[in-house]
Amino acid sequence: MNVIKYSCAIVLALVVLYACKKDDDDGGATAVPPRDRGEQQITDDAALQDYLRTHFYTLEDVFVNNDAIAEYQIAKLDTIADANIGEQSILDSPLLITKKITRNDVEYTLYILNLNQGGGAHQPTFADSTLVTYQGELLYKPKSSNKIFDSAVNPVWFDLVSVVEGFRESLVDFKGASSFVENSDGTVTHTGQGNLVVFMPSGLAYFNEARPSIPAYSPLIFNIQLYKVNQADHDRDGLPSYLEDIDGDRLVLDVNDDTDQDGTPDYIDNDDDRDGTLTKDEITINDSNNDGFITPDEITFYDDDGDGIKNHLDADDRDLKNE
Repeated sequence: MNVIKYSCAIVLALVVLYACKKDDDDGGATAVPPRDRGEQQITDDAALQDYLRTHFYTLEDVFVNNDAIAEYQIAKLDTIADANIGEQSILDSPLLITKKITRNDVEYTLYILNLNQGGGAHQPTFADSTLVTYQGELLYKPKSSNKIFDSAVNPVWFDLVSVVEGFRESLVDFKGASSFVENSDGTVTHTGQGNLVVFMPSGLAYFNEARPSIPAYSPLIFNIQLYKVNQADHDRDGLPSYLEDIDGDRLVLDVNDDTDQDGTPDYIDNDDDRDGTLTKDEITINDSNNDGFITPDEITFYDDDGDGIKNHLDADDRDLKNE
């Protein structure tokens, strides 16, 4: 047994030495720097506009429960050619809107096909949780993979903090369903849900980070149906997560949203200023209409020392307010 053990060790050592020698001979792997974001945006926007100019859409029913009732509709996208030559392009559709987003000193454009604004009472913020169905696809089919790279035909909950920015920033302008019915088989039928298609540049998607079915620098298309919105309070400190965006850039994950600089952004930190008093005990919440959605006017903030910094963000103020 010892002979086998030592023999294996020698073979392993030789393999490692050979691998190291090969790396030395090749000079090691060379990291490819990402492309310039401004230049890539110009390229992506041209590709998106060309796609929108040369494609049209038709609404297609989606049946999930094997009955005669469609759960929702999805926009089927096709090329304007041959028998379809007279179709109106997506670019010329009166339902197409644009939205500008500036990131890293680059202005990006989202193209959003507003199929249904949604009839619900609430629309999500950039940090909320949403119940959606969706289909993601590339502009054009690659040779080695499918054009459609992801989908959910049954509703799934998405935390908007963790999705790509183009998905998040398009969805926040829509509302959930106006009503729903729980069926006898346990399924739910929604009515009047938000329905949109977003065409996004790679800079608001994965940019230079390739995925198994998504090449680097790929503009993306998402068909999205929005059914419900839950206001998120990730750290359960009483403050909705969107109100913990300290620098106002609609992102809650960045270092500028970490008041005490402890490496934990405020939206997942239940003691934002690390003064030993939990955030929930330094503010007072009153959901006056009992709708589960807290608005700024339903929060009482305190500033005991009058220095212009709210107690929950000021390590000098630590009095309990909800005893």
